[in-house]
Amino acid sequence: MLLVYTHKISPRLKYVFKHICTRVLGFKVDFTTKVEEFIAHDGLKMSYTRQQLGNEFFVKSHEILYEQGLSDIEINVHQWENTKCFFYNGEKSTMPFDIFAASFYLLARYEEYLPQVKDEFGRFIATESIAYKHGFLHQPVVDIWAYKFKAILRELYPDFVFPERAYSIKPIIDVPSAYNFRLKGIMRTFGGTLKDLFGLKLKRLYNRYAVLFSLKHDPYDTYKYIINKQKQTKYKFLFFFLIGAFSTYDKGINVNKKNFKSLIKHVGDYCHVGLKISYFALENNLLLKKEKGKMEAIINSSLIASRNSYSKLNFPESYRNLVELEIKEDYTMGYPNHIGFRAGSCTPFLFYDLDFETQTPLKINSYHIMDYALLKNKSFLDKKKTLNEVISEVKKVNGQFVPVFHNYTFSNLQHWNGFKELFNIILGSANEG
Repeated sequence: MLLVYTHKISPRLKYVFKHICTRVLGFKVDFTTKVEEFIAHDGLKMSYTRQQLGNEFFVKSHEILYEQGLSDIEINVHQWENTKCFFYNGEKSTMPFDIFAASFYLLARYEEYLPQVKDEFGRFIATESIAYKHGFLHQPVVDIWAYKFKAILRELYPDFVFPERAYSIKPIIDVPSAYNFRLKGIMRTFGGTLKDLFGLKLKRLYNRYAVLFSLKHDPYDTYKYIINKQKQTKYKFLFFFLIGAFSTYDKGINVNKKNFKSLIKHVGDYCHVGLKISYFALENNLLLKKEKGKMEAIINSSLIASRNSYSKLNFPESYRNLVELEIKEDYTMGYPNHIGFRAGSCTPFLFYDLDFETQTPLKINSYHIMDYALLKNKSFLDKKKTLNEVISEVKKVNGQFVPVFHNYTFSNLQHWNGFKELFNIILGSANEG
């Protein structure tokens, strides 16, 4: 156990130290404000306060962990060895930066509470983030800093046996529409037919009716392929099915269709199943409660995980709604069009509500790459290189890699050529060594 001496034990301080020490590095941490207790402790120890007590391992504290609410914080980002850091704390500190304050800033998504420019869906944009602006979005900096912290502890306490964690993957399969042509109903099929005709999309029109007359396979029906892939790895895939009503934004399948329910149950026999929350349920807790209830009736168990339509987060209301409905895990934190680490970490973390200054039980699993972001790379070799780079970053800190693919990514549509191979690279990355 690591004992931390500090002048004040605040909720923020406990939250971030427990994330770094326990969640990332795997050992327990406790706190004291009593100098005598600190001196008497003969195990791992450090002081985190304004001034060093003696010659102990000391990190000079930044005020952010003792404040309440939001303040106008000046942030200067500097190069630090192989990464970037901020909240410089002087040469007297054993670590030149306050990694705990900086980690809290990123994990609590402090910047997402502040006024910002949003995109057309009302989403926080990657280019507005401190990580993008200062060139460290591609690194899980919180985990990198944690490992630097561990290296210093190891030097000071060579006899202490530190736990080791292993690299893992958690593939996400997002299903905004289970089928391209099947189960769409008469009106939507008629509307789609007219659209194909007026748009002169004759090949699509032919495929539509070939599928409807069972002459061809629906292009979005890739579930057999994905389940076969699931059987080849010990890491469970997590499917998110959209079951919300048809709307301007969501164009899924009617949840009352028997075949759709059967599909969800079938997938649930092999993989984990979560709820893809519809666009309008993000701002309507009654609607979200209904969707949760419907999904629980289909899977016949409590809903553990959810993910928001369009990866949209209304911060912090979206997470408060999940906490209220006792949904335990979220998989929305990430950027659809940018690869990287939105919260600076590849370790699941708990949602800290800055308005109420409290740690909640909601576990946030941020994703690091979405298939759409890879489409920016024109050649397959570039896609492969980009994917391997992000995998490499996660492997360096033995973190959890969370990629998001869609059911149609595995189709034979030209748009998605080569993506099956990219998915195989992800599965293979966890089987190496």
